[in-house]
Amino acid sequence: MLIAGNWKMNTDVSSAIELARNIVESLNEHEEVSVAICPPAVNLADVARAIDGSSVYLGAQNMHFEDAGAYTGEVSADMLTAVGCRYVIIGHSERRQYFAETDESVNLKVRRAVDRDLVPIVCVGEHLGERQSGAAHNVVARQISRGLEDVDIDSGRSLVIAYEPVWAIGTGHTATPEQAQEMHEHIRGLLSDQFGADTAGSIEILYGGSMKPDNADELLSQPDVDGGLIGGASLRAESFISIIESAAASTG
Repeated sequence: MLIAGNWKMNTDVSSAIELARNIVESLNEHEEVSVAICPPAVNLADVARAIDGSSVYLGAQNMHFEDAGAYTGEVSADMLTAVGCRYVIIGHSERRQYFAETDESVNLKVRRAVDRDLVPIVCVGEHLGERQSGAAHNVVARQISRGLEDVDIDSGRSLVIAYEPVWAIGTGHTATPEQAQEMHEHIRGLLSDQFGADTAGSIEILYGGSMKPDNADELLSQPDVDGGLIGGASLRAESFISIIESAAASTG
């Protein structure tokens, strides 16, 4: 079980440090739940120091697929590992929507991340029109197939998938637990086809569609929901810790 907080373009240095420290101080450690926080890139080093010595992992929100070069404003996998990152979010719906990321660019980033011993949290999911037209399963199948093409992992712990029903992000809507489970089960089957059943069974599939303390219990109790990629609720230590506690309870 993994609970990862995506802080998006929020927090300055001082508030990022404070939030990270509050999470560490409030966290009741559960061996069965891994916790990661993904602050803005400019705050990574400071947050790394704030969580040093704790069980909280550091993650980044994006990376470039090249090791170095004339890519103004970008960061490489090696830069992220040097600052202490274990995870990196790749292909978030906002990156696809606002920065024209494609399944092909996602694939290049995933392959580079795995090669550099970063665990990619690969985001997939459909828009409202795609769900309403009945194309949701096909959209996600395409994103998995193209985004993970030629990806070579040595175990399921080397890769995380986050299912984002795009229509449920920041809209006030949330997929029902049954809808989440249906898509997570579909994703598990796609991963099994690609990596084999044993590996697919150990790949964590997170729900990333506005998980909050008041819906976390139901979502995390589903058999193929292995955690959450948390947006707004990760910006307050109290709500983030509440979701972690829900994750721990679901494994009990």
